Amino acid sequence: MPVDPEEFREVTIYFSDIVGFTTISAYSTPFEVVDLLNDLYTCFDATINAYNVYKVETIGDAYMVVGGLPVRILDHADQIATMALDLLHHSGRFKIRHLPFTPLRLRIGLHTGPCCAGVVGLTMPRYCLFGDTVNTASRLESTGAPWRIHLSADTKEKLDLVGDYELEYRGETELKGKGKMPTYWLLGKKGFYKELPTPPPIG
Repeated sequence: MPVDPEEFREVTIYFSDIVGFTTISAYSTPFEVVDLLNDLYTCFDATINAYNVYKVETIGDAYMVVGGLPVRILDHADQIATMALDLLHHSGRFKIRHLPFTPLRLRIGLHTGPCCAGVVGLTMPRYCLFGDTVNTASRLESTGAPWRIHLSADTKEKLDLVGDYELEYRGETELKGKGKMPTYWLLGKKGFYKELPTPPPIG
């Protein structure tokens, strides 16, 4: 049966991928790549269970999670931001089985805004998210930096209301299709004591 699409006034979207994944793959057999992603996403899936969020999908080395849908909640930005810090912590400790001395550098982007969600397809139906918020979150991830959480002014405003987050202004960042936008780094949270990896210098 068809499922009607639904509009959500405000959600927070998380995107991440592995910096240098193409290089890691070049030093791996296809089976080793599958084992790496399976190990990583088993760890990530267990971690996000502690938060009120919804995992949308994984595409290769990309991982997508949303707060605020399909169940509407008010603290979606808070849930996603703390979850992002937790996943960053785990990526810093993660060991690639066949490349134990190669760090797994996660790059994360967060954005808050409206979106539409619905089930697409009949043979392999998928619950998909649509709208500019999805594109912007993806751009924030791709213009971010290894072992850093890159977020928009919209998400920053939500986290400022919570008041426990340590944020740093990055500056005006060029996002493809969006022009220049003020963006921020999420560095930590009061009461979050898990060790975060030290990011390499930007550039």
